[in-house]
Amino acid sequence: MILAADNLTGADPKVAQALRDLNPQPLQDLARRCAAAGAQVLDLNPGYLSRRLEDRLAFLVETVQEAVTLPLILDSPNPRVLAGGLAVCRDKPILNAVTLEKEKLAEILPLAAAHQTQVVLLLLDEKSHPPPSLEGKLALAVELRERCLAAGLSDEQLIFDPVLPNLRWPDAWSQIAAAHKTVRCLASGALFGASMSSMVGLSNLRSGLRRVYPVQMEITVLALFAGAGLSLALVDVLNPALREQMQLMTQIIGPS
Repeated sequence: MILAADNLTGADPKVAQALRDLNPQPLQDLARRCAAAGAQVLDLNPGYLSRRLEDRLAFLVETVQEAVTLPLILDSPNPRVLAGGLAVCRDKPILNAVTLEKEKLAEILPLAAAHQTQVVLLLLDEKSHPPPSLEGKLALAVELRERCLAAGLSDEQLIFDPVLPNLRWPDAWSQIAAAHKTVRCLASGALFGASMSSMVGLSNLRSGLRRVYPVQMEITVLALFAGAGLSLALVDVLNPALREQMQLMTQIIGPS
């Protein structure tokens, strides 16, 4: 299981300010701290960007590449932002993400195909809603895979994300269970006849709820998904308890 840091995000006020000011130092310091904490991949998410600031992901990519040599995930729902970041990447990144939304299929999927990058497939329907059941998630995985293969990507380039809920959702617990079973089906080869890569964003669970739910919630869910065959975990690598648990599981299970 690969550890990807989600710390370089525009949701962090310090990151957002550095992006507004085009100040590389805080971003490079944070990237180095994530690498020292054991991150194997960095997720770069500039957050919402107005048209005037759409160049900020490119700035973030160039800035981070000067500090560390880790692989990158470019994380934005805006295809123009992704294209700008992709243009300055030294190595092929992972693009995050394609869904069944028309814009994503029309603009992000061709971008991934043209550059032959890996791509995260968020299991979200045309309205950006996650199917609540295992059957719905698997049906969506099948459809997204067909779209990607038709566009010229291979199975090895696909990373499926069943979408962990925020714990505010009324059906959060059943959504976690369905996502867990989805990862198990993908990893075992039960769905496509061969093992497929998967990813979850663990921080989604407690976003806005850090004072309500302890970090042990993320640790427990991470352990369950690791046992199901998760390929890549997107986590806060600077949280000591979470990092220690992740490192222990990696030692036991080994990398994907």
